[in-house]
Amino acid sequence: MADAITVSGPISGTDRTLTFETGKLANLADGAVVARIGDTILLATATAARSVREGTDFFPLTVDIEERTYAAGKIPGSFFRREGKSSDQAILTCRLIDRPLRPSFPDGFRNEVHVVGTIFGADQVNPHDVLAINAASAALMVSGIPFDGPIGSVRVAYTTEGTWIPHPTFEEGEEATFELVVAGRAVSEDADTDIAIMMVEAGGTEKSWSYYADGAPKVTEEVLAEGLEASKTWIRESILLQRDLVAQVVAAHGPIETIEFSTFVDYESDVWARVEAIGTDLIAKANLVTAKAERNAALDAAGSEIKAALADEFEGRAGEVKGAIRSLTKKLVRKRIVEEGVRVDGRGTSDIRPLSAEIDLFPTAHGSALFQRGETQVLNVTTLGMPRMNQLLDTITPVDSKRYMHHYNFPPFSTGETGFMRGPKRREIGHGLLAERALLPVVPSAEEFPYTLRVVSDVLTSNGSTSMASVCGSTLSLMAAGVPLKAAVAGIAMGLVYEGGNYVTLTDILGSEDAFGDMDFKVAGTADAVTALQLDTKIAGLPADVLAKALLQAKEARLAILEVMAGAIAEPRDHVANSAPKIISIEIPIDKIGEVIGPKGKVINTLQQETGADIAVDDDGMVGTVTIGAKDGNAVEEARRRISLILDPPTADVGAIYPGKVVNITKFGAFVNVLPGRDGLLHISKLSALAGGKRINNVEDVLTLGQPIEVRVDDIDPQGKVSLSLASVPEGAAAPAASHDRDDAPAAPSAPAAQSSNGGSAASAPSFEDAFEAELVADLGDLGPGAAEGEGRSGGGDRRPPRGGRSRRR
Repeated sequence: MADAITVSGPISGTDRTLTFETGKLANLADGAVVARIGDTILLATATAARSVREGTDFFPLTVDIEERTYAAGKIPGSFFRREGKSSDQAILTCRLIDRPLRPSFPDGFRNEVHVVGTIFGADQVNPHDVLAINAASAALMVSGIPFDGPIGSVRVAYTTEGTWIPHPTFEEGEEATFELVVAGRAVSEDADTDIAIMMVEAGGTEKSWSYYADGAPKVTEEVLAEGLEASKTWIRESILLQRDLVAQVVAAHGPIETIEFSTFVDYESDVWARVEAIGTDLIAKANLVTAKAERNAALDAAGSEIKAALADEFEGRAGEVKGAIRSLTKKLVRKRIVEEGVRVDGRGTSDIRPLSAEIDLFPTAHGSALFQRGETQVLNVTTLGMPRMNQLLDTITPVDSKRYMHHYNFPPFSTGETGFMRGPKRREIGHGLLAERALLPVVPSAEEFPYTLRVVSDVLTSNGSTSMASVCGSTLSLMAAGVPLKAAVAGIAMGLVYEGGNYVTLTDILGSEDAFGDMDFKVAGTADAVTALQLDTKIAGLPADVLAKALLQAKEARLAILEVMAGAIAEPRDHVANSAPKIISIEIPIDKIGEVIGPKGKVINTLQQETGADIAVDDDGMVGTVTIGAKDGNAVEEARRRISLILDPPTADVGAIYPGKVVNITKFGAFVNVLPGRDGLLHISKLSALAGGKRINNVEDVLTLGQPIEVRVDDIDPQGKVSLSLASVPEGAAAPAASHDRDDAPAAPSAPAAQSSNGGSAASAPSFEDAFEAELVADLGDLGPGAAEGEGRSGGGDRRPPRGGRSRRR
């Protein structure tokens, strides 16, 4: 086995180290690096094809993350018990890696490149996603694949004390108000080089607003700018460590040879010159049309005219002419923005397109909203469900479920095109998770609002920034559904054009500005705090001050959007829709859970059958929680009332007659439920009236489970155990004989002549406990010390769960 080359470096501000190792594993890949933080370990490999596939006119970079469940000591929870399709978290990690890597390859490079990250160890402490970005860059650096790296990345978390900490653990992330993932590259070879930011992915945590309520500083645009600047320290550390790895590989094996490759251009200079000469005026005129459909039609007409004029001159080179027309369009759009400050639809650089918002589109939906910005139109629908509808996650991280889900759909018709619809693609999953991250900090906790929430954003028309329109529309639909959000959230997409050393920031970018621009910067937040952001660049990186300016420009737009949203619905409704289930949550002592569930789930199942409510019981080891839900609010209230009676059962009165129901049958009698949570023993010696005064050998001969029966309370002992007798003979039973006691059984305790002040029998009457024990001995023999006591405890008072654990409905 080959010797490994290993480099390690401390992560400043922590007690951990970052380690890269190469030369030992996967040596047939062009580059392979094992990266480690703590006991989280992964292998990143980079492989490139040696030739370009015929007809390829783009750079085919593919990134995959393979989450091995053995890394966390788990067996997959699927039916097949092996890993299947990538989890949403894995897909998000793939996108995190792809975004900073893609701009770092040479222009015109079209060899297929495949980067794979395989997670070998997941210590449940250190996340693996940011480690995978650094490892992928390191693998490319030692691969010989042309790559303008290294790229460094870090996650920083904003603590409740107002400081940014690097590479937070899962626990530290939960205790923070905001997390920021940043990737960047060095602008020079110097050790203290500045860092150009290439990618940002960030969002607030689930507990952000509760921390804010406790006095934690909010994450504003200024705080984020400080976080971006602080992240450079740890990005630089990763870059320097990767350079050290490359130096050691070169020292051990000689220079890393770059694979042979060719770059391709879309057109040659002679084609460009002719297209520019003939098409500039035609395309510039077409770009003056502001409406998307009409502008596209005008551009198509101008392109057709240019192609026809050059068809003979460049016979067989139609593809080059087409590529030159696109490049000329891009050049003219960018020039107009930089020199005139005018965009393709006639807006200024900071103008927002016309906005509209409405709610309550569908009567069957629990909450619905339509949000439109210019030609971008997104329909958002909220559905509320019982807690058992939470999504279970089969991942290698400590997170195993979530109650708020945001799903985003982007059908081909939204852009006026045809296509296949075969489930969500990576882009749709990524956009849905971005919108989910933007709203998660303001979603109420399960204690405040015990529903599972699902929001679906269906893009109906797309012309830029559908993900941020999803954020706006989803806020409206959640508020319309009666979800008590902490604050309204809006989102805006920012763009950028960099020409001649000038950075021009654009507010509310169109689809064409996204395609022709240099930055896609999405920012979501409330009126006074940022909840999520995402940055991608197509250039070598951006200075932090340019991003800080973009953040402030985005805030102005966000505030304007929030005003329009407030016109549709200003506050969350104080009730859920009639079509939504009505859910309440009750905290109960943990030792009462068994009583609510009952033996083998009998109590909870009976409650559900008789009330029609869906009841779930759970606990966190300290306190129990009962969640009750139903579409009929009366059913919820009835189930709540009955559970309250079980928790605090009414006291039976000695001498009182109650309509009861047989709930358990034993050799020595039947237990009859007389009040919610209160059972009593109807001894076998008192059942002969049901057999015409004859001796009864088996209780089942005269009684059945669930049978209604009228009983009288004869005695209640100090422990609360209730002794019953028949108050009447059910219709169809034999007439009672003069004497019905069994010959060989001791006399049953008679009803007391007087009642004590505490509701028990008079002092002169024999105690129920003593009489009961004597009856058990007569029926079953001597069961040993404490046996009778245990039998009595099994049903003389409140019903208890059977030994060996409790059954729960979840």
